[in-house]
Amino acid sequence: MSAITTFDSTVESLLDLLESIQERRTQLPDFQRGWVWDDERIRNLLISVSLSYPIGAVMMLQTGNPDVRFASRPVEGMDESQRVEPERLILDGQQRLTALFQSLKLKAPVVTRDKRGKEIKRFYYIDIDKILDPSVDREETIVSVPEDRIIRGPGGKIALDCSDLDKECEAGMLPVNLLLDPAGLLAWQTRYFSDPTKIAERSLKWQKLMTDVFPRFQQYQVPVIMLRKPTPKEAVCQVFENVNTGGVSLTVFELLTATFAAEDFKLRDDWTDREAKLKKSGEIYNKVLSDISSTDFLQAVALLATYNRRKAGGGGSGGQLQAARHLAVEAGGLPGLG
Repeated sequence: MSAITTFDSTVESLLDLLESIQERRTQLPDFQRGWVWDDERIRNLLISVSLSYPIGAVMMLQTGNPDVRFASRPVEGMDESQRVEPERLILDGQQRLTALFQSLKLKAPVVTRDKRGKEIKRFYYIDIDKILDPSVDREETIVSVPEDRIIRGPGGKIALDCSDLDKECEAGMLPVNLLLDPAGLLAWQTRYFSDPTKIAERSLKWQKLMTDVFPRFQQYQVPVIMLRKPTPKEAVCQVFENVNTGGVSLTVFELLTATFAAEDFKLRDDWTDREAKLKKSGEIYNKVLSDISSTDFLQAVALLATYNRRKAGGGGSGGQLQAARHLAVEAGGLPGLG
């Protein structure tokens, strides 16, 4: 009996992966969660690539099966108004690929979060002197700078100024978003060599960068698991749930979004409508409803479903079930749950 598989395993260059995202050939299924990685995770990911360390496999689904049609959206950072039919959808690896796409391919600052969860915007740089010094900890070689490209110390004193190309060159800080951009990298190199008193010194450094650093990004290979086109929708959603239980954990709501997608029901869109109704009801009746979360709502509906089954079988009810009934009635319930 011949073995039957529903997937292929291969490797793909990071450059090709990111270009396929930029061309919208690779997108996200609509049931995927949003972009959530913080600044430290992004920096650590770039450090791993700079060392040619593995960052894990990504999993994708070939599109084109008429029986498996998930709504899709571009990776964060792309203009969502331009609709293109994707060739494949990212099932696992969204956060890693988004982090690499935004930091390496886009010229805009990466919209991320600090350790406290506050939204921040960052550019990422290679400290040339440090990355070429084997005695320096690699964690010090990738630098995250604010949107204005200036790092300030105590009392607002400027500790690092990368606010224009000349200042970047003077500080020896190379933007990582030029590493996969040959024209941009050449323009930066030209300016880097423009100081006649430093040409010899900088030429040696650049030669080392071309030998030891640039190829690690430009030739980096990513393992890719591709679910074949004939894979059933239910299997796709089950695989998504299985592979998304580690890393930045998904909530029950996010996992159920994938499960409902198998039935052509957009749970995320449905919740957006119901949340608006609950907030409006909260303004009128009960402020508790104004602060209800998506997971709270699902738990309440599950309690109501359990209550209805028990009632049909002669069981009792409690205060929590009554509250669940009130909540579900206010928001209109969910399909199949009454």
